Amino acid sequence: MPRAYNFSAGPAMLPETVLEQAKTELLDWRGAGMSVMEMSHRGKEFVSIAEQAEADLRELLMIPKDYKVLFLQGGATSQFAMIPMNLLRGKMKADYLNTGIWSEKAIAEAKHYCQVNVVATGKDKKFTTVPERNSWNCDIDAAYFHYTPNETINGVEIHAVPDISVPIVADMSSTILSRPIDVSKFGLIYAGAQKNIGPAGLTIVIVREDLLGNTILSTPTMFDYKAQVEAESMLNTPPTYAWYIAGLVFKWVKAQGGLIAMGERNQRKAEKLYQAIDNSSFYANPVDPTYRSWMNVPFTLANPDLEKTFLSEAKDAGLVTLAGHRSVGGMRASIYNAMPEQGVAALVDFMKDFEKRKA
Repeated sequence: MPRAYNFSAGPAMLPETVLEQAKTELLDWRGAGMSVMEMSHRGKEFVSIAEQAEADLRELLMIPKDYKVLFLQGGATSQFAMIPMNLLRGKMKADYLNTGIWSEKAIAEAKHYCQVNVVATGKDKKFTTVPERNSWNCDIDAAYFHYTPNETINGVEIHAVPDISVPIVADMSSTILSRPIDVSKFGLIYAGAQKNIGPAGLTIVIVREDLLGNTILSTPTMFDYKAQVEAESMLNTPPTYAWYIAGLVFKWVKAQGGLIAMGERNQRKAEKLYQAIDNSSFYANPVDPTYRSWMNVPFTLANPDLEKTFLSEAKDAGLVTLAGHRSVGGMRASIYNAMPEQGVAALVDFMKDFEKRKA
C-alpha cells in the first residue's frame, strides 16, 4: 500500500528517504557486519555515528562553541525536573510562562524544586492566544525563564524569542529544526525527538557551559547535565538506534537546503492550510492569528456530528491521525518537517471536497 500522510502530533512521520536508508543498513551498517541496534555504544562504529550526528546538528543550528549538546533519554518530560535541578544554582525562584498544557506540566514539575512564578497565563482565553508582553510579571531574582515556543495541543506559537534578562529555557520539542534560530539567545534548549528529529526515545539538550556544575543536593547523577557532558551522553547505554536515525534526519535536512529552506517550506504549508480554513464557513481555527502555529493546526467543523465521518473518510483517502487531542477535541493537522507540501495539498483538497458534499 502507498504510505499514508501521517498528521500525528508525535511520534510523527519521518522522511521516506531516511527510512529507506535505515532499511538498507538495518542488517549490516556499512560493512560492519551488524545492525546499529547491535553495536556497542562505545565501539568505534557507533562513536563515529554519534560524533557525526552532533557535528551536523551543530552546523544546522550554528551552535556556538560555548554550548554543549546532549543526546539523552527520558523524553522532554524528564527535562521538566532536570531543568530546576541544574539551573537554580542556589536560587529559589524560577519564572514560567503558561501558554498551554505542556507549559502547565513543566510548571507542576518545577514546583517540586523551587518557587514558581507564573509570569502570565493564557488559560482564561482557553490557550488561544499569548498574553501581551507588557503584562508579564517577571521576577528579577529568577534563576531562569521557561517557556514553550509551540504548544502542540492548542496550536499556539510564540514566533519571536522574548526579551528576558535571565537565562531563557525553551521546550522546542515541536519546533526545533523547523526554521533558523539564534541559539545564543537561550541558556538551554530541549526537545523530544519524535516530531522533527527522529523516533521517540531520544531527547536533545543544548545548554550553555556557564550553567553547568551547580545542581541541587540529591540530584541523581543521570540527571546532572555536567556529568552527562563529561560522559558524552553515555553515562549509561544511550538510545543508540534513535540517535542513529536522528543523524540521518540531520543529513536529510541539510540536503533539503538547511533551516532557511525548511522554514520557507514550513511557512508555505501552514499558510496554505490556514487559508483553506479561513476561506471556509465550514471549518474554523480558534487561535489568535498572531500566534498561530506553523507545526500544529487545530480546526473544528461547523457541525461536530460530522467529525467521525470526516476522520473515517480522511483515513480512506490516506490522510491519517487527524483527530484533535482528547482534551480539546476537533481536528488537528501536525505538519512537521517530514510532511511534504503534497500532503498538505491533499488534505486541503479533501477538506474542500468534504465541505462541498456535507455542508
